[in-house]
Amino acid sequence: MAWPGGTGDGELEYYTTRPSNVSLDGSGHLVITARRETYTGDGTTRSYTSGRIQTSGLFQTTYGELEARIKWPAGQGLWPAFWSLGYDYDRVGWPNSGEIDVMETLGNNPFTAYGTIHGPSADSPKGYGMTTYTRSRVLLTAGFHVYGVIWSPSKIVFTLDGMPYAARSRASLGRGDRWAFNKPFYLILDLAVGGVWPGSPDASTRFPARMLVDWVRVYS
Repeated sequence: MAWPGGTGDGELEYYTTRPSNVSLDGSGHLVITARRETYTGDGTTRSYTSGRIQTSGLFQTTYGELEARIKWPAGQGLWPAFWSLGYDYDRVGWPNSGEIDVMETLGNNPFTAYGTIHGPSADSPKGYGMTTYTRSRVLLTAGFHVYGVIWSPSKIVFTLDGMPYAARSRASLGRGDRWAFNKPFYLILDLAVGGVWPGSPDASTRFPARMLVDWVRVYS
């Protein structure tokens, strides 16, 4: 499936279905490649392409451990992510679907990994977002690391290389916020370019930029 990008976050890429953006490297890795190139799809022209894959309609899960072993690229404006959406996203929309960001990283901050939950709130049409992070002593872009969550009916614990670093729970929510994580979710992997959070690439950003995924595992 292709996406025009810029999904409400100001992203600059067009997600394509081309092997040049999503492929296998012959060594057992999924490779998502962001490229600096002019590309037009669905009437939208953008200056970057990349890839996003998802398991909607193929696989969904409720509770357990979600993990992926990933190596992500450094570079200003790069935004790799391993995340999930409620199975009812197409019906109820966001943020009512709920969102679990198992891992988000910024290419210009290669020592830090972020985890976030998003859900609906009576106080805002954009819902709530509760973000946490961990700072590694080693350069995360230098090799593979395992990013995960331990998900139970009332709590989500974020992990890096099997070690918990933060948790968000039903009790953490503000007044008017709703816990949206007691239903099946599907998984998403992508490498975004630009956006309101990472900012745009600059002259120092190297393309093509590659995000390698060794494996994704779900334990129920």
